[in-house]
Amino acid sequence: MRHYEFKEEEIPYAVLEEFGLSQEMIEDLSTGAYEDILRGRRSPVLPIVTKDAAGNTVRARTRFKLIRGMDDSVGVVFHPRLVRCDLDRYTPEEQEALRSGRAIISHAPDDGSLKCFVQVDTETNQVLWVPTPVIGRNLSNLTEHFGIASEDVFAIQEGGLVLLREDGEDITVGIDLTERSGIRVVLGGPEAWLREKGESDMGRYTFGLCGCWVRDADGNLGYVHEQDYTDEIWAEQEKAIARNSGMKR
Repeated sequence: MRHYEFKEEEIPYAVLEEFGLSQEMIEDLSTGAYEDILRGRRSPVLPIVTKDAAGNTVRARTRFKLIRGMDDSVGVVFHPRLVRCDLDRYTPEEQEALRSGRAIISHAPDDGSLKCFVQVDTETNQVLWVPTPVIGRNLSNLTEHFGIASEDVFAIQEGGLVLLREDGEDITVGIDLTERSGIRVVLGGPEAWLREKGESDMGRYTFGLCGCWVRDADGNLGYVHEQDYTDEIWAEQEKAIARNSGMKR
């Protein structure tokens, strides 16, 4: 049974609605994306629309994640897509690693004396960082549980993926600062780890009960209500139904 940090009924749809994300739109995300939200992970990059202080319409793209307050209430934190990723404080070698999505040990973007794990969310251009002792403590807990060898711990700290075996099954471990613990543990090999880290289940068309998420040529997701389907989307839905019917036979 999978563990979820949040229950479906706890999603604060009233807040999301203020930014143009209706309950139908969220529920029509892929199963993987929806479950990630319930686990406290970041959503895919989604389009939002709101009003500024002057009443002007503002459109942007952002991830969001759910957070639980001290009073057990559930709120939303947005992680907007930035125009560019500011990596000027890092060496050319570090910049290359960061732009590839790898986590490195370096310093915080605004504090050269603070040693931390740094990673770029390549979908939003945000620089993520977590102090090394925090990740070190979480990694120590995993080491105790899985019996990870010291050389494998070093490989993980260097941004690599380590394949382990437990109860006859493959398990892959790697640093991912978009995770609550900063470490992603996935059942399967490195390919499964990379696939879960990405958004491969949100393809060109993701059909739900009320509409369809469509990924454009630039990789941006947009939502189309069923009443606004084009002939192309209707045709793709028919193909999806046929594929699913074939898989169930």
